[in-house]
Amino acid sequence: MRFRSIAGGGAGMSVDGWGERGGSRRVRLREQLVRDSRNAARQLIAVSGVPGVTVTAVAARVGVTPAALYRYFDGRRGLILSLYGDIAAELVESVRAALAGQDEGDLGGSLHAGAHAVLAWSVAHPAEFNLLMGAGFPEAAESETSGTEVVSRELGALFGPLFTELVRRELLEFEGEETIPEPLRGQLRRYRDSVDPELPLGAARAMLACWRQIYGLLCMAVNRHLSFALEDGYEALFEDMMADLLPRLGLEASRRGCGVSALFRDPEGAEAVS
Repeated sequence: MRFRSIAGGGAGMSVDGWGERGGSRRVRLREQLVRDSRNAARQLIAVSGVPGVTVTAVAARVGVTPAALYRYFDGRRGLILSLYGDIAAELVESVRAALAGQDEGDLGGSLHAGAHAVLAWSVAHPAEFNLLMGAGFPEAAESETSGTEVVSRELGALFGPLFTELVRRELLEFEGEETIPEPLRGQLRRYRDSVDPELPLGAARAMLACWRQIYGLLCMAVNRHLSFALEDGYEALFEDMMADLLPRLGLEASRRGCGVSALFRDPEGAEAVS
C-alpha cells in the first residue's frame, strides 16, 4: 500500500499538496484525518475486537503512515481512549433517548426502558461493550483504567435522578447510613458522589444492587452464556428480572419502552434493537 504523509515542515513546505497559504485547508485536512482515524478504529473493533485496534491497522485503513497518527493520538492508548469516548457517548445517548420517550413522572417505565436500552445496545455491539464494560480497555491500555469511569458516571447521571425521585416520593425503602458497614460505606460514598450527590447512601446502595443484577444479565446476553437453555432469547429473563427489581423500589412492574419480542436471538447479536 502506498502511504501519504501529512507531516509538515517549515515555511514553504507542502503538506499533502497544500502550502503554508493553504493553512485553513490543512487544518480541515487534519481534522478529517482524526475523524477518519476514529471511524477506522470503530470499524476495526467491530471486526477484530479490541486487540485489532492498533495504530498500524488504523493508519493502513486511512492511508497514512503510522508515524503520522502519533501527531494526533498518544499512541495506541490515546487512540483507544478517543474511541472509548465516542462509544460511551453513543451508549449514553441511546439510553437518554429511551428515557425521553417515557411519560414524564413514570419512574417504572423510565427505569424499565433505560435498562432495556443498555442491554439492547450492548448485545448489538459486543466488541464495543467489551471496551466499555469488559476487559477490553485495561488490556488495550496496558492495565490502565484511568478514564473508564465515564460510563458509570454518565449512565449514573441518567439513572441517579430517578432514584432521587423515588426517595422524594417516599417509594423506596432504604437503610440508614449508620447501618452500612465499612469499607462498603466509603465505596458507596464515592459511587454516590459520582452519580448524584443528593442521593442518600442507602438509596445509592439500592441503585448499585440493581445495577449488579442488570450487569450480570447484560454479560450473559452479550457473551451468550446459557445459550443452550436460552436459545429463544433473553427477553423473558430480562422481564423476569425487572418484575423482581421494580417492586423492590416501590414500583409496579412495567413493559413500557420495550416491545421487542425476539431480543437477543441473533447468534451474532445483530438483531438486538433499543
